[in-house]
Amino acid sequence: MALEHAILVSLSERAGSGYELTRRFEKSIGLFWSATHQQIYRVLKRMEEAGWVAVDVVAQSGRPDKKVYTVSDRGRAELVRWLAEPDPSAGPVELAVKIRGATFGDPAKVAEEIVRHRAKHAERLDVYRQIEKRDFPAPAALTGRHLHQYLVLRGGIRVEEGQVEWFDEVLTALHHPKDAR
Repeated sequence: MALEHAILVSLSERAGSGYELTRRFEKSIGLFWSATHQQIYRVLKRMEEAGWVAVDVVAQSGRPDKKVYTVSDRGRAELVRWLAEPDPSAGPVELAVKIRGATFGDPAKVAEEIVRHRAKHAERLDVYRQIEKRDFPAPAALTGRHLHQYLVLRGGIRVEEGQVEWFDEVLTALHHPKDAR
């Protein structure tokens, strides 16, 4: 995923200037993906050149004109394409942006992507648990190198448990939006 897609999601939610986008990123998408003010402006310029965004110039007294960006038809088409495109290498950040943007594309396609990633993480979790059972049957007795190896494995188990639980929560909400909290 490129920053362009995160910006398309944000601008689909609400038009804004580069400055406003930067502030929004800091309070939302930026909680899990950071983008500097300069990066956002560079990407907005590329997106304008590609026809993904339209720009309204708003005159301001005593200050430079403000550029307000909106998603163009071409940008909406790109967002819909990206949301539906399977990405086996997508990490949690990319998936979070897809989930956030699901309403602007086909939520069922986003759900299919989540199902695929959930299966991959559930499989990895099963492998980690098998290793734990096989190699560390008595964790309370571990010391030194073996304890350290066990702790790293437990970290992997916790990460995968969290991913699987989050995917289950997302899928429940996408399939039963009125029941989700």
